Amino acid sequence: MLVGDARFDAIAGDVDPALRSEAADRCATLLVRGPRDDEEGAVVDRVVRLAETEGLDEIAELWAGAPPDSLAGCLWRLYLLRSWVYADPAQAALEFDRGRCHVPVSEVVAGVTDPPRPEDVQRLADAVLRGIRVGEFADTLFRASAFARVTAAGRAHSDGHSDGHSDGHRDGHRDAGSTPVRDTAVGSTYASDLSAARLLTMAEQLEGAGRLELAGELA
Repeated sequence: MLVGDARFDAIAGDVDPALRSEAADRCATLLVRGPRDDEEGAVVDRVVRLAETEGLDEIAELWAGAPPDSLAGCLWRLYLLRSWVYADPAQAALEFDRGRCHVPVSEVVAGVTDPPRPEDVQRLADAVLRGIRVGEFADTLFRASAFARVTAAGRAHSDGHSDGHSDGHRDGHRDAGSTPVRDTAVGSTYASDLSAARLLTMAEQLEGAGRLELAGELA
């Protein structure tokens, strides 16, 4: 099924869920595997612009319900990571820097300054997303997984003074935070621990998807 403009516009509307799911899967395949002609290339460009022009909710309409071991599910998690970094780059840099003290930093996310500046982490997120359209998709997934894993460690070791975020839902699709509840025994917060666990789950899902991609089983 080719997802043209008319069918693409219908995705966010009141259409058959099966049709919407099929269209979402097709869009994900075009993004990752590449277009075969100019018409499919135009669809790819439009999907990429969605996150910038329409926001994350439009992407959620396409991919949020997709399983983590699917191309669509991988794209949702990659877009979510980048959107979170851009929404709060200072906090992302702080948590990434803190996490490097607690877990080994994979060479695939090495290279940022020490300590990382907000713009360094933004560039890292951009580099991960560019991997969707250039290079090996497995490398993109492993790089995103490594970034999420380091950041999760930093969030788990939060000092309890970071700003709260809206509570998460649907398999960690939203950043968990809410009002921090101080746990003086471990020096973190209930909210940061919960959010870190969800981010770690995402890291594990992306790593698992990367292995499937290497085996030729990710679709």
